[in-house]
Amino acid sequence: MKVKRIVTNIETQDINAARCFYHDVLGLDILMDHGWIATYGSHEEMSIQISFASQGGSNTPVPDLSIEVDDIYPVLERMESAGFPIEYGPVDEPWGVRRFYVRDPFGKLINILAHVNTIDAT
Repeated sequence: MKVKRIVTNIETQDINAARCFYHDVLGLDILMDHGWIATYGSHEEMSIQISFASQGGSNTPVPDLSIEVDDIYPVLERMESAGFPIEYGPVDEPWGVRRFYVRDPFGKLINILAHVNTIDAT
């Protein structure tokens, strides 16, 4: 047996509220939309991971989702422009990531991160 995919499911009665945060701001593709469920993702290959944590690192709350991007600053700017308040960061963490926390339209705490060694230092 081989796990092929792990999908996070967030319960809501307002499926369309996800579009601004996950599609418009983060740029994820709409992979499936049946009206009662909409799945956002990337047509590029994504890694399968699931994490379990007692805290979010640096004594922060455990985020509901972690989303890795190539550079957090354009995402940070888009989140702020769209009116999503930043709850933590941006900060360079001692374990090699640059990140910030933001809440999605459903109140889920989202960790937006980039590995520092993959960020252009200019």
